[in-house]
Formats: sequence, structure tokens, C-alpha cells
Amino acid sequence: MDQADIPKPTKPKSNSAFTYTVGRRKEAAARVRLYKGKGQILVNSAPIEEYFPTAVEKSQYLKPFQITGSEGGYFATIKVKGSGKNGQLKAVIHGISRALDKANPDFHTLLKKAGLLTRDPRARERRDLTVPTGQPW
Repeated sequence: MDQADIPKPTKPKSNSAFTYTVGRRKEAAARVRLYKGKGQILVNSAPIEEYFPTAVEKSQYLKPFQITGSEGGYFATIKVKGSGKNGQLKAVIHGISRALDKANPDFHTLLKKAGLLTRDPRARERRDLTVPTGQPW
């Protein structure tokens, strides 16, 4: 068999219709697909307003769009799991920020100054279940 007869492997064609990123906080992980255009942001197949219903949560998840001035210019579908609602919200914000940065590199400095691109490394500390010597339970 000749070298010319061996087919070269091809990369799978990427769908450039969306930008894919992952945002994390504590045990929560949010997989974000950011689309250009007008549409509704969905979290776990529900509108984001239903998944995060309070006004405080709304102001937080809209922050990346407000800082970059891209409100109404993008929409997203998000799958989030793990942790609690607050950890999930922070993971969603992190994922949206990373997706905006990836979609438009001009947003990088704005998002970085606001601290939205930095992953919060804090996590739950595990309990030490060892019994100190000489002390009864």
C-alpha cells in the first residue's frame, strides 16, 4: 500500500453557529452555548427567569451582557448541574462571561476588570473524621 493511498484524517467540522464554554463554581458546572441574535436564554430547558426568579439573580446573570453592552445581541442555552442554586447561578455567570469573551475578544478587558472571567476556586472543605487520641467520642 502506498502512502498516497492512505486517506488523511479530517477534523470534524465545527458548527460555528454557537460558541461553547463551561463555567464552574463549587460543585456546579454550567455548559453554555452562546448564539448571536435575538432569543431567549434557557437553563435546563426552562426560561432563565423561571429557573432564577428573583430580581437579585436577574441582575447578576444579566451583568456580563450589561458590562459588554451586548444586551439583546446574544442568547444562550445552558445545561447546569451540581451544587445548589447559588453555585449554579455563579457557574452560569462564569460560563456566559467566558462565552462572550470567546465570541468577541474585544470584551476581554471589560469582563476581566469586572472579575467575571476568574473562576472562584473556593470549595467545601471536607471534615476530618479522625478521633483525637485519648479523647472519647
